[in-house]
Amino acid sequence: MSELTRRRALGLLLVAGVSVAACGSSDGADDEAVLSGVVREPAPVVNGTAMPSVSDPGTDIEFIADPGEIQVIYFGFTNCPDVCPTTLADLTVALRKLDQVEEGRSDLVDTVMVSVDPDRDLPVLDQYITSFISDAKAAGTDDADVLLAAAEPFGVVYDVRTLDDGTIEVDHSPFLYAVNDRGELVVSWQFGASSDDMAADLDILLDRYEAQA
Repeated sequence: MSELTRRRALGLLLVAGVSVAACGSSDGADDEAVLSGVVREPAPVVNGTAMPSVSDPGTDIEFIADPGEIQVIYFGFTNCPDVCPTTLADLTVALRKLDQVEEGRSDLVDTVMVSVDPDRDLPVLDQYITSFISDAKAAGTDDADVLLAAAEPFGVVYDVRTLDDGTIEVDHSPFLYAVNDRGELVVSWQFGASSDDMAADLDILLDRYEAQA
């Protein structure tokens, strides 16, 4: 087993364990509203590796929110037939519901999509993500080491392989990740999380970090 394969396998086990152990956690505070997503304690710090921006070439995107805001990150790929478009559509609805709480509240949520299939995605990634969320950002690199270094703190695992008939298959962790203004991963939503739950969690987090900003 190669070192890369071993690390991905360990990451998959970590994600599976977190999913069972941490759902419904209250982010470490009994007096705070309970988040519906997956909360890890302590919160992983994920802003150690910046990713090249596809939306604004020549700049980098860091995994850290602006003060008082939330950044939502998704690791996926544009040729995904089901999980990726469904997840992004659900997030789009969640952001609309957030604006029903308070007009313009979704402006405090910055969405970033990172490609795990850069060979095919880089030319079209920005157009893809902005077709769901108009002000979202795209990030990607053909440097496999940089992508791996960025993905590991999240617990993201992925694999891109070409079959004998030339078909390309991609596996990846089906999570959305919310990061605060300290670069901490504060909640993750599994594929299938409802837009209502995501909107409610985002509202809780914005209240929390706006108060601290």
